[in-house]
Amino acid sequence: MKRLYDDEMYRFDMPQRSYWEATAGDLQVDATPLTGDESCDVAVIGGGYTGLSAAYHLARDFDVDVRVLEAGHIGWGASGRNGGFCCMGGTNFGAADSIRMFGLEETRHWFRAQVESVELVRRIGADEHLDFWPQGDSEFLVAHTPRHYADLGDTCDILSGQLGIDANMIGPDEFRERFYDSTEQYGAMREGPTFGLHPLRYCLGLASAAVKRGATLHDRSEVVDWTRGDDGMHRLGTSGGTLRAKRVIYATNGFIQESLRREFSGRTLPIISAIIATRPLSDEERAAHGWQTEQPMANTRRILNYFRMLPDGRLMFGGRGHGRGNAMKERETYAALKRTLATFWPQWADIDVEYGWRGLICFTGGLRPSIGQLEDDPSVFHGFGYHGNGVAMATWTGSKLADWIGTATEPKLPAIVRGLAKKFPLPSLRFRYLQLGIAASRWLDSRR
Repeated sequence: MKRLYDDEMYRFDMPQRSYWEATAGDLQVDATPLTGDESCDVAVIGGGYTGLSAAYHLARDFDVDVRVLEAGHIGWGASGRNGGFCCMGGTNFGAADSIRMFGLEETRHWFRAQVESVELVRRIGADEHLDFWPQGDSEFLVAHTPRHYADLGDTCDILSGQLGIDANMIGPDEFRERFYDSTEQYGAMREGPTFGLHPLRYCLGLASAAVKRGATLHDRSEVVDWTRGDDGMHRLGTSGGTLRAKRVIYATNGFIQESLRREFSGRTLPIISAIIATRPLSDEERAAHGWQTEQPMANTRRILNYFRMLPDGRLMFGGRGHGRGNAMKERETYAALKRTLATFWPQWADIDVEYGWRGLICFTGGLRPSIGQLEDDPSVFHGFGYHGNGVAMATWTGSKLADWIGTATEPKLPAIVRGLAKKFPLPSLRFRYLQLGIAASRWLDSRR
């Protein structure tokens, strides 16, 4: 089946030229390509947060023989190249819509799970002594117009009043005094317990912890064939060998290969997200816009931007990518991000950008995560669809899938994430839907 994007987006042998790759440290993960014929109890397809968390918890808590198959190097995908926001989220709709669609109690369950997911990452980091550069203790959603500040106030009332979330509003004057100033800063909503981290260091640390607990990792082992024999065993074929397993966890998120299993076809919409990182800013340069925070930030534009100051003084700035992902569109994306950055902070218009990279985030047909077990094959489990908020939620998903397999009991998942995502109508038109959505969002952003 033809993938939605240019082949450049699926070069598993090519690391991204990211700041994260350049600062990954010297931790060596014990992973080798699959060779020959091997077998295990649980095979995990995908060596990102979901798959590694599942392997870590299966090996640590249940002593399960588990192997992970990753197409690139460990951390090649979104888990090694995202913005490093360990935050709440996972759907493409807000708290009010969640309550309307699923009811107050299920929405509370969902938001408790989100808080739990952030705390899980912190706990794994502490338990395993992971050096993933934690920063901050909250996320700020910055209003880019006065109208959006009012809308944030309504959201904050729901979060803090009905859902028990640590959230409050900060007016534009206070925000300017305490955090930064910008041409698109009209106050913000603060939401805890988000923090920033180095996503690749976290991914590599989680991988090493999984190996230490007994899991086996196979990098550079793309699954190209998936069958099930008369003996009930799944056979996962790579270029180097075959892995036989009683159960499989499918956890490739935005890089899902739909042709491997028909059940997953047409249910995801990968979207390019791109990031640039400047050279380190001096104290005087940061002072030009009153920047004095390390908290993760995002704005209220429909074509959302997310940003934070990194530990060495670089500004990391992310947003949507362009086109199908070929080399020309990649260059256009980085140039567009730099222009937007200069619009927000004019004093930094001439600051050099030293890194640019991109990847795929994963939307689903239901605009919410998809966690479960296939109805027609209960030996297959899945977790994907985090809508750009996968650091915490993917880690939590992997732990829940591990509990499900290890205890042979379905966990009490929030209804919002339970089950296989519905298919997009006419899946072959998914890229057209995306183009129309981006065009409409840009028009709405221009109206302010």
